[in-house]
Amino acid sequence: MPTQSVSCRRLVIVRLNSGDDVLRSIEVAAHEHGIRHGLILSGVGSINRYHIHVVETPELPPRDVFLQGEGPYDILSLTGMILDGRVHAHITFSNAEKAMGGHLEEGCRILTFGVVILADTPDADLTGWDQVGKL
Repeated sequence: MPTQSVSCRRLVIVRLNSGDDVLRSIEVAAHEHGIRHGLILSGVGSINRYHIHVVETPELPPRDVFLQGEGPYDILSLTGMILDGRVHAHITFSNAEKAMGGHLEEGCRILTFGVVILADTPDADLTGWDQVGKL
């Protein structure tokens, strides 16, 4: 079980506007602020379109199933990592009838607004932390 003790150099607060793609916006913000390794601490707001994937099988390597849809949803949580410049994020969202979540894909669109908090952790090396196998 690998661990790292790192410092947070700064927090970057990202405001997303109606129509923005959530994943693309996080990627652009991380790039613009030079975040190579970091954490997605939280995210709030609402979406009117979702695109996620979840694991479908319990064996390695698991198959993924992709889910897409439209409608008004509140973002309950948005967390993840920035690994060597690549965003790996998970989102949970709900409406009055159901809650869903999974791995964030391009195509999740902001309805009203969104706010995402990124932590820049330049001492960290998170390369490969989302890959199957030992580091």
